[in-house]
Amino acid sequence: MITVNNLDLQFGKRVLFQDVNLKFTPGNCYGIIGANGAGKSTFLRILSKQLDPTRGTVSLGSGERLSVLSQDHFAFDEYSVLDTVLMGHTTLWEVMSEKNELYAKPDFSDEDGIRVSELEEKFTEMEGWNAESDAASLLSGLGVSEELHYSIMKDLSGKQKVRVLLARALFGQPDNLLLDEPTNDLDLETVRWLEEYLSNFEHTVLVVSHDRHFLDSVCTHTVDIDFNKLQLFAGNYSFWYESSQLALRQQQQQNKKAEEKKKELEEFIRRFSANVSKSKQTTSRKKMIEKLNIEEIKPSSRRYPGIIFTPSREPGNQILEVKGLTKTIDGQVLFQDLNFNVEKDDKIVFISRDPRAMTAFFQIINGEEKADAGTFQWGQTITTAYLPLDNARFFESEYNLIDWLSQFAQDTNEVYLKGFLGRMLFSGEELLKKVSVLSGGEKMRCMISRMMLKDANTLILDTPTNHLDLESIQAFNNTLKTFKGNVLFSSHDHEFIQTVANRIIELTPNGIIDKMMDYDDYITDPTVLELKQRFYK
Repeated sequence: MITVNNLDLQFGKRVLFQDVNLKFTPGNCYGIIGANGAGKSTFLRILSKQLDPTRGTVSLGSGERLSVLSQDHFAFDEYSVLDTVLMGHTTLWEVMSEKNELYAKPDFSDEDGIRVSELEEKFTEMEGWNAESDAASLLSGLGVSEELHYSIMKDLSGKQKVRVLLARALFGQPDNLLLDEPTNDLDLETVRWLEEYLSNFEHTVLVVSHDRHFLDSVCTHTVDIDFNKLQLFAGNYSFWYESSQLALRQQQQQNKKAEEKKKELEEFIRRFSANVSKSKQTTSRKKMIEKLNIEEIKPSSRRYPGIIFTPSREPGNQILEVKGLTKTIDGQVLFQDLNFNVEKDDKIVFISRDPRAMTAFFQIINGEEKADAGTFQWGQTITTAYLPLDNARFFESEYNLIDWLSQFAQDTNEVYLKGFLGRMLFSGEELLKKVSVLSGGEKMRCMISRMMLKDANTLILDTPTNHLDLESIQAFNNTLKTFKGNVLFSSHDHEFIQTVANRIIELTPNGIIDKMMDYDDYITDPTVLELKQRFYK
């Protein structure tokens, strides 16, 4: 349990939040949401005592242990993978280390024997004999193969380190668990494993994430940082989002009577509660909707970008024909002998256990890479707009935002260009910033502005939710659902895939799995699971 009393945080004249009084209790998972810069990660740093608040206190239950997902990928470079995980339980690691040091002494004394006996008792109480097997099980669940368990951390890739650090945070069933963006660099299968793990976790969890499906799957409560306050809601992210949107619509209908508004809100809560009880992601231990004060629901102050794609012409019946396409990188086959046609109105998600496969495929059909074999042919009526995974080459100039966007526009009128940038929430002096200094999220919003200029009828999106905040992801998601054209995309965002894709193509070294079904059905379909076993041998 974590108790927060009278908490304020202020940097100079800027107040991040004030008068925070909250209690986070065992058996619940709290999703921390808020606009970029609202203080989500900062709040977790205060809870973990890495940052002192301006005023107030944070306390844990008596004798409780707190575990935090480390953001320092180099802190454990000199340790083995397995030891890094074991170190997540500080007390157990100290007992193990002292015990091993004493046993290794050449002049082992009677006093050492007494001390070892005490340490062995503590070690047994903490189930230390199961520690290595428990750590190995966590690593395997997170996709760190057994042959890496005794490797030195500095020899691992960045994505492998992320998984080890996550295993370290989870190790030993901590009483309180703080996770800042735990799904970053995880593939869809590993995210599902983590969702299942946290759904069965019996202690207190606080999590910051931009993955809406993940938040919906694991969170029993939502903490919204807005208006310089932290407000606690029973329910997951979707409940918070829909209720805030409803409150916004009601605010815009000023002439609506108070009693009508109240009835509308009560009906919304009743319907949502019924839907949640049937959700595949809900476990019996969760009570998503308990009590909600209707007066507390109010519109969010956050702004959502206006992402609008308007095709200049309707696509014909021939979209894209792929024949015998094959690609190998460094002697490793990503895919081979791809044969399929993209049909009108297809919105296809491309997935693979090797993310390089999707990027290579998109680069090939955009003329940026050569296939080892095979051909592809776009239809005569097709115009494309491409959002690449790596956009660094687009931002190497010293242009400001307006000059940068003008490179890709037929109409270079400044007012016209400001309109596109304004939709993506750039205004005022921001428009004069040099593109070379933009953040990852700002660069993505610039790239989306560039795409909107093209009026394309086919969108090619390589992991489009990277670096975007929840508001931008939600806006992007909403517009793709209603887009009157074709979409070819890859994503690690379950909700994005489930709500946009009507067809799934999985690229494997030994063929493709091509199914017209939604993603939730795909991941449980027996035929698909059988094909995966065969194709990934």
